[in-house]
Amino acid sequence: MRVTKKIKAEQLRRLSIAYAGEGTMLKYTSPFTLLVAVILSAQCTDKRVNIITDRIFPRLDTPEKMGALTQAELEREIHDCGLYKSKAKNLLGMCHMLSEEYDGKVPEDFDKLVKLPGVGRKTANVVRSVVWGYPAIAVDTHVFRVANRLKLATGTTPLEVEEGLQKAIPKKDWSAAHHWLIWHGRRVCHARKPDCETCILQDVCPSCTVSVPPWKG
Repeated sequence: MRVTKKIKAEQLRRLSIAYAGEGTMLKYTSPFTLLVAVILSAQCTDKRVNIITDRIFPRLDTPEKMGALTQAELEREIHDCGLYKSKAKNLLGMCHMLSEEYDGKVPEDFDKLVKLPGVGRKTANVVRSVVWGYPAIAVDTHVFRVANRLKLATGTTPLEVEEGLQKAIPKKDWSAAHHWLIWHGRRVCHARKPDCETCILQDVCPSCTVSVPPWKG
C-alpha cells in the first residue's frame, strides 16, 4: 500500500474520533510532579509510575523536599521502578538545579528544560504540551511504533519520526495526535502482536495482517 497524504489524513481522522479527549495517564499536581512522573516513566509503565508517585508525592512534591534526600534514600523510594538507580541520580540532579537556578520552578523554555538532568526531547515536549499547551509531539515507544507501522512517519530514531509527524500532522493537532498514537499503541497496536482484527485502521494501514478491501475514500 502506498500511503498518500489522503490516507494519512484518513488515519488521523479515525484516530481523532476513537481517542477524542484522551490525555496523559500519568497522575500529577504540578509541573514538577509531572516532570518527575515522566522521568520515571522511561522503560516503565504509566500504571507502575502512578503506584510509585501515589506513594511518594504526598511527601516529596517539590524540588526542595525531594532534593533533600540522599541517593540511597531516593533509590529506596523508587526501587520498584525500572532503572531506579540512574533515575534517582537524575532526579536529585534535576531537583538541585531547579532549586539553585530556577527558584524551585520548572522552566517553560524548551532549551532550559533539556539541560536538566534526565530530561530529553520527549520529556520536555510532554511537559510543555501538557502543562502549558505548547504544540508538541513527544515520541515514546508507542508513538514510534505506531507511526512507523502506519507509515504516517517513518524513521530509525525518535527525532526522525518526530520531524516526520510534524510534517504529516497539522500543528494545531500535534499535542492531541501524540495522545491518539499512544493510546492506539496501548490498546490495539501492541508491540509483539498488534490486534489487527479489531483495528479501526485496517484498510488504511500498510502493516495490517488482515486481508480487507482497500480504502476508496
